[in-house]
Amino acid sequence: MEWKIFFVIFGSVFIAELGDKTQLATMLFAADKEVSKYTVFFAASAALIVASAIGVLAGSLMSEYINEKYLHYIAGVGFIGIGAFTLYNA
Repeated sequence: MEWKIFFVIFGSVFIAELGDKTQLATMLFAADKEVSKYTVFFAASAALIVASAIGVLAGSLMSEYINEKYLHYIAGVGFIGIGAFTLYNA
């Protein structure tokens, strides 16, 4: 395993998820006194694993047909578009 890449990816995803709607939803589920905290933890973890697996598969498939350089441009434009849309609606 390439530990440097592992920690870069871990740090990037960890920072991106802090305060995200996923974390807020998990906090709300955990706040319910009738729900096991273990159930919340394992269900949320499983959901993030499946979502990450979908991202890896999609990225692998797209990289076979689209140059990596263009994928970076597409992702950048997408993030800028989402940011502009969010600012516009704020």
